[in-house]
Amino acid sequence: MENVLVDQKFGRTLEEENFVNDQAQREIKILYGQNDDNSKRVLKRAFDLFVSFFTLIFVVSWLFPIIAILIKLDSKGSVFFKQLRHGRDNELFYCYKFRTMVKNKDADTKQATVNDSRITRIGKFLRKSSLDELPQVINVILGDMSIVGPRPQAVPMNIEFAKEIDNFMSRHQVKPGITGLSQSKGFRGEINSYHELYSRFRLDSFYVRKWCLIFDIKIIIDTAISLMSKSEKAY
Repeated sequence: MENVLVDQKFGRTLEEENFVNDQAQREIKILYGQNDDNSKRVLKRAFDLFVSFFTLIFVVSWLFPIIAILIKLDSKGSVFFKQLRHGRDNELFYCYKFRTMVKNKDADTKQATVNDSRITRIGKFLRKSSLDELPQVINVILGDMSIVGPRPQAVPMNIEFAKEIDNFMSRHQVKPGITGLSQSKGFRGEINSYHELYSRFRLDSFYVRKWCLIFDIKIIIDTAISLMSKSEKAY
């Protein structure tokens, strides 16, 4: 994975002779980061708060009421859905989303599938557009999440995934994100194969090792581009 990303940036892989000279090493360090030091965390937190409060003021303030009314008109139940998920260092927190399904007992254990009868009409639109994730700016402000990081999974699903992949929980060395490297590469929605699960894990692991502010900004831009393209897994 590292080779793919470095090749996209520099046009050559790390194995090529004399490629990683001092200048290239400095560029790679600036782009992907190296050390998980306190200054990087402070900068990331400042960026998270700036983006979150900007979103609250200029987007949430008018969009939340509209979505809330549509959800209430479409089906019975609360506007928001909260679910226990693993955060940094595997600490549990409640992740907030707009409710996109009718109330059901399988919400924590069964992923959404194609033509899932649990998904409401407005829920289909919210999920395809990823607007159902918008309330997670509250999680970011509370410090449970970051704008960018590995996407948090429901606790029962995480436990099952950890049985399939060794060291799966290591992706929780950083805060989970509203979006992540996996999502920017088009991995969204249902995980229905080992290959897809492992691909997401590899991308998340790479992010954990190499995160930095510039990398976060790149992921946000790539995510926006990905959302504008049609995804068969966005349901």
